Amino acid sequence: MTSDIDLHVGKRLRRRRRLLGLTQQTLAEQVGIRFQQIQKYECGANRVSAARLFELSEALSVPVQYFYEGLSARDAYLGEDPANIASDVLSKKETMDLVRAYYSMGEAPRKHLLDLAKSLEAATKPALRLVVQ
Repeated sequence: MTSDIDLHVGKRLRRRRRLLGLTQQTLAEQVGIRFQQIQKYECGANRVSAARLFELSEALSVPVQYFYEGLSARDAYLGEDPANIASDVLSKKETMDLVRAYYSMGEAPRKHLLDLAKSLEAATKPALRLVVQ
């Protein structure tokens, strides 16, 4: 029987794999298992052993602690917070594609794209109005 921790570890595994642009098959081959096992880890259906977590951390170039980031008794006590919402956004394929495309550009185009995104963000926010009494 899996727990919320298993789900959290699976989400972190999927996020990192996608960020690196790896398929489940490629990652599975790197650690010597079948891709179906990666699927089960990512959806939380199977618990990841300590030895396997170490192998996955090596294959994904992250410390083992990465899989537990954002998971603490304090987080559970506070309930859903913006960091958890942000992590959902980061786990989407569209976000990973955008990040990969952004970092494949040179520095100057990245700066222009960031400036454009900031200006679009500012344009969508309602203007602050001073109320004079």
